[in-house]
Amino acid sequence: MGKIRVLVVDDSVVVRRLLSDGIARDPALEVVGTASHGGIALKKLPALNPDVVTMDIEMPEMDGLTALAEIRKTDRKLPVVMVSSLTERGAVATLDALALGATDYVTKPSAVAGAAGQEAMLAELIAKLKAFGGRHLGTGNRFATPARAARPSSLASGGARRRIDVVAIGISTGGPNALAAMIPQIPAGFPVPIVIVQHMPPLFTKLLADRLAARAVIAVKEGAAGDRLQPGTAYIAPGNHHMLVRRVGPSATIVLEQGPPENSCRPAADVLFRSVADVYGAGVLAVVMTGMGQDGLAGSGIIRDRGGQVLVQDEESSVVWGMPGFVVEAGLADEVLSLEALAPAIVRRAAFGRASPPAALGGVGGRG
Repeated sequence: MGKIRVLVVDDSVVVRRLLSDGIARDPALEVVGTASHGGIALKKLPALNPDVVTMDIEMPEMDGLTALAEIRKTDRKLPVVMVSSLTERGAVATLDALALGATDYVTKPSAVAGAAGQEAMLAELIAKLKAFGGRHLGTGNRFATPARAARPSSLASGGARRRIDVVAIGISTGGPNALAAMIPQIPAGFPVPIVIVQHMPPLFTKLLADRLAARAVIAVKEGAAGDRLQPGTAYIAPGNHHMLVRRVGPSATIVLEQGPPENSCRPAADVLFRSVADVYGAGVLAVVMTGMGQDGLAGSGIIRDRGGQVLVQDEESSVVWGMPGFVVEAGLADEVLSLEALAPAIVRRAAFGRASPPAALGGVGGRG
């Protein structure tokens, strides 16, 4: 198998060298070219024929968003990983890039992060280049995806087994677009709260929540310490904080903490899943969606042990079938569904044991 061919696009000579040298250290990757702005990158693409592109966002002459839009006019599949800054402006531009069809992103470390921050960013970037570039080569997404020989869950039934009182979602790579497709399908009057871990840095999660709120029928917000979970409201874990649910008197309440990362993630889906299993027991519906790694696997096992249910996004509709694939491989999925089928399944299961049918859920309250 040949090496994964990478084109690095950034206006900074220092950053181009940093990325190129870091990428070249991995034997599975090779940098086949660099470009100082999007216009040069577009001219080089036909000759270089890269398997994956890293694209800076802010560049002179042609910025990364414009270049990405031009690439997507002729090639919907070429993986493009945006390289953005950890600022509000960078976060807005990154979400814009994802909406335009960027495959994923990494964030540049702040100056105070030093060499350790640079190494962490390079490790994240290399993992993504190997995942996306390998799939583009047709070699499979082996870095991020478990073995395909998934054993079916013995409890897979296609329908609810008991009443649910909370929906907990774990999601990562490809998540913003997947949530933008799914959350607006949740109807008004949805009878239970929704808690979400999307792997993103601070600022990004707040902007994501605001964008989803503008499109959704239900309320969507970034979770805050002390929030009492309300039916028909989705809470997104803030970047760099684990989000947990605790029972405080009669209410289920959000707690934020900055304990050690789990699965190299903070927030981590496993932390959230454990907490909702403790509070709601068998009343949990977990949903594990597109993402690299295996965050959510251990938590899904705990939820199933407590009698809860687990839905999983299928491989075809996932940007990376890592997180959901590991849950399927472990036999923990009640249903494996396409992205477009997830919201109807969630609504159907939320209606189980309640008076209102799925199409008319208004006014029915959930526990907490």
